[in-house]
Amino acid sequence: MTTLSIEQVHDVGKRLDHYLVSNLNDHSRSKIQSWIRSGCILVNNQNVKTGYSLELNDQIQISPPKFDESLKNIKPEEIKLDILYEDNDLVVINKPAGMVVHPGTGVSKGTLVNGLLHYFKDLSNINGEMRPGVVHRLDKDTSGVILVAKTNSAHADVADQFRKREVAKKYTALTWGRWDISNGEINNSISRDRKDPTKYTISKKGKRSVTYYKVEREFRHCSLVSFTPKTGRTHQLRVHASHNDHPIFGDEKYGGGITKTKGFLPEFTQFYKKKMTQFNRHALHAASLKLIHPKSREKIIFRAPLPQEYLNLITSFESFYER
Repeated sequence: MTTLSIEQVHDVGKRLDHYLVSNLNDHSRSKIQSWIRSGCILVNNQNVKTGYSLELNDQIQISPPKFDESLKNIKPEEIKLDILYEDNDLVVINKPAGMVVHPGTGVSKGTLVNGLLHYFKDLSNINGEMRPGVVHRLDKDTSGVILVAKTNSAHADVADQFRKREVAKKYTALTWGRWDISNGEINNSISRDRKDPTKYTISKKGKRSVTYYKVEREFRHCSLVSFTPKTGRTHQLRVHASHNDHPIFGDEKYGGGITKTKGFLPEFTQFYKKKMTQFNRHALHAASLKLIHPKSREKIIFRAPLPQEYLNLITSFESFYER
């Protein structure tokens, strides 16, 4: 069982289901509401309605249902995993670009979860039977550090660190254009795009979203940038970069794809199109993740080096510009 405490004044008065949607990663409101109705979620050891208004010092007890028969539909697969770290509580994987984190609509195999089920007997089930061990996610085409929990207690502890924004994440991105200011803060709220539910957009009515950035290196038409998100909204870095007219190289969804190669001299346009086709992903990499270990309470940092295809892309830029 996992317990969450209402300790922040700004959480008082929130609906129980809304609060949990924000604090239990990857769960839909309908799933959480189902858990509340079935008694898997209690407040102060009492059954409550989904719209229960939270009060200060409320104790929310969460006892996820055991894996059900649907888990059998997720078949363990012998997928090569680049394991950066493992102990009795956590596993840290260097996820390759192109790998989906967990099964979903239209994706039933080849995911990180399929691989995890093959290699690890015990994984947390806080996020449900379809997402064993999954604490947070990376987009399919984003490579790098992703953390997995083996136990529910470790999962709850780390998830709480994510919720309180105590986990330090750093990303490397190749962005279009040269930034006017070499480092700074991007503070623009984000919400789901009404016209396209698979996208997110800047909106004053959205959730507060903050990203710090630092330009590490400049090329003729692109920049290598370090992003440090203070908040963890879906597609946050991609949306913030695009909104500042520096979309991530290869990011078709947010304006960094083939259309961005237009307007250059023909030799540059041809070069960028070729490299984008070869790279075949957006140039975003989760470089490091720092948190407090759930058992030892020591600060620990995990790092994932840039994948070879990313290094090759940078090298090709260097060679082309030096001709």
